[in-house]
Amino acid sequence: MGNFPLPNLPPRAAKPRREGITMVMDKGLGPNAVSDLLSVAAPYIDFVKLGWTTALVSGVLKEKIQLYRKAGVEPYFGGTLWEAHYVRGVQADFYALLEAYDMRVVEVSDGSVEVPHELKRRWIADFRQRGYLVLSEVGSKDAAKVLPPFRWIELIQAELEAGSAWVIAEARESGTVGMYRSTGELREGLVEEIVHAIPVEKLIFEAPQRSQQAWFIRRFGSNVNLGNIAPDDILSLETMRLGLRGDTFWTFLQRE
Repeated sequence: MGNFPLPNLPPRAAKPRREGITMVMDKGLGPNAVSDLLSVAAPYIDFVKLGWTTALVSGVLKEKIQLYRKAGVEPYFGGTLWEAHYVRGVQADFYALLEAYDMRVVEVSDGSVEVPHELKRRWIADFRQRGYLVLSEVGSKDAAKVLPPFRWIELIQAELEAGSAWVIAEARESGTVGMYRSTGELREGLVEEIVHAIPVEKLIFEAPQRSQQAWFIRRFGSNVNLGNIAPDDILSLETMRLGLRGDTFWTFLQRE
């Protein structure tokens, strides 16, 4: 991968990846923008979240999905769309929606709606049994709701056991809730307690801000799983993973 050789780069997992995942947030890109994005960055993107409920109002939705899939990138509806169906009691319509768009990945979240956790686990298990790759999300979108570390760990463990391939640690697209303080500062102690109990490769950390991405790469290496990456930041994130940007330049090199 890359246009020319450069020695002493950290190894990057090849697609299809189980670690080193980059999940990108599509907040309503048009097909031309998607094509341009994929032409320069497809090798570095694993999942694209069609954010919030934009799939409902987006034009040329099927065309976009086909473009992503043809490039080896897996699109999926954001968890908020599942929550919107759940709270209205029209879950059967959500199954039909997945089939209509040939979706292979499902996100189950409860960031906007209170879902009893036992019920959430049953939904995860049901989607998994139907053959979907399941991503679930832990952490509220409400900045006033702060989960203690032991509760994060309990929820994550339970959702992995129910069938989630990865559990996403919530941050929103702003990077100011969940694992982060309202300033965007990472709750480092929280992350350390979580990874003490949960294998880091089973987690996707939402890290929309550059400083957040850099911290995770310095702490867990180039193949840490990161999510909610803006389309404009994909290549810069990949250079950061390779230690080719100031934030991580000396992370993988020894100073002479």
